Amino acid sequence: MIVGAIVLALVVKLFLLQAFYIPSLSMYPTLHVGDRVLVNKLSYHLHDVNRGDVIVFERPASETSSTIPDLIKRVVALSGESVVIKDGAVFVDGTRLDENYLPDGTVTSTANAPNKCTEQDPCVIPKGQVWVMGDNRGDSKDSRYFGPIDKSSIVGRAFIKVWPLGRFGLL
Repeated sequence: MIVGAIVLALVVKLFLLQAFYIPSLSMYPTLHVGDRVLVNKLSYHLHDVNRGDVIVFERPASETSSTIPDLIKRVVALSGESVVIKDGAVFVDGTRLDENYLPDGTVTSTANAPNKCTEQDPCVIPKGQVWVMGDNRGDSKDSRYFGPIDKSSIVGRAFIKVWPLGRFGLL
C-alpha cells in the first residue's frame, strides 16, 4: 500500500501537478516571495497557451545568472504577434494590452533591456514561441531581456496559490 502511494505521488508530480516556490518579486503583486503555487503540467497537452496565463518554464540557456532552474511569468503575446512597448504600456499587434492584473500606474519600460520593441522595430514572436513578462515590470528579467521562449520549454500553467493559506486562491 505504501509503495502504491509513493508510485501514485510520483506519477502525479511527473505528469499532472507540481508545486513551485516563488523565490523573487518578479510577479508581485500577483505572487509574493515565499508563495507556493500548483502548476498543471497536463494543461498544454489539451489546449494551446493563452494570453494572460501564468506559466512556469525552464530558464532560458542565455540566463545563467541564477541556480533557479525554472521561471514563472505571464504570457503577453503569442506566436505570430508583434509587441511594441511605448508610453509605458504594451501593445500587441497595434492594440494596447488591457493588463487589469497590474496595479494602477504600472509603467513598462525597456530602458535597460536589449529587446526595445519599438514601433520601428517591433518584437515579432516566431512560430512555436511566446512572449512572457513579470507583473512587477520594474523588477523582472523577462522576454525584454531574453526574448521569446519556446513553447516546448513550458512546464505548465500555474493556476492556484496554495501557500501561505491566507493567500490561497486562483490565479
